[in-house]
Amino acid sequence: MDNRLTPSDPPPDATLASTSKNSDIRLLAGPQGRLAEALRVFRIAAEFIRGFRALHFVGPCVTVFGSARFGESHPYYNMARDIGQRLARAKLTVLTGGGPGIMEAANRGAHESGGTSIGLNILLPMEQQANPYVDRFVTFRYFFVRKVMLVKYSHAFIVLPGGFGTLDELFEAITLIQTKKIQRFKVVLMGLDYWKPLLDFIQKDMVNAKTISGDDPQLITATDDPEEAMAVITGAGASSERQSRMRRRSWLGER
Repeated sequence: MDNRLTPSDPPPDATLASTSKNSDIRLLAGPQGRLAEALRVFRIAAEFIRGFRALHFVGPCVTVFGSARFGESHPYYNMARDIGQRLARAKLTVLTGGGPGIMEAANRGAHESGGTSIGLNILLPMEQQANPYVDRFVTFRYFFVRKVMLVKYSHAFIVLPGGFGTLDELFEAITLIQTKKIQRFKVVLMGLDYWKPLLDFIQKDMVNAKTISGDDPQLITATDDPEEAMAVITGAGASSERQSRMRRRSWLGER
């Protein structure tokens, strides 16, 4: 295997992961000293800036979400790998959480087809490591900073079966579209057998209870057909015109 991993920052170690865990606990533990709060704001701002610098020139991206727990023999792994290949052939950058399972599969597919493959890793107590198929990875301490990056640099989400984290990212994306905080953003669910109970709940229970509008379920495209998924995504267009106007500045250390 040709390993093209070129991290934008060092991989995490146990000490850093532990520090990250403590940082999250302190952040969410209510008001603290003024100096501590001010310093935390600067650390969060620095993390945003590091993410902006690392991803500024990666081109139009599609984010692929899904469980970290599926091995390469699983059908959903193979589905994500196929999608990664198709996205790369369409000249779209594949963006994932950078970990194993579905994330690895999508990055792997892009890598195998000669595309650009990016991983946005998160420091966790169990030390999630970047998978070996990313061209670049950025490691974040804070979940919310990472989630901003995954939305900011994408024009579509492909969501395969996953757990609480996948559901969190799925519903945040749908909420941003529903409230018109983002535009021209497509959400494609793949793995119909897995998602059917959720889709039924959205299309029937939520609509009938009037907790969402009758046309809100149309914000999601559900399919197991990779060609249909790609048609939805490529039909949405990408911000290539804006990307083409951007120029690297060597004096800013951009490469």
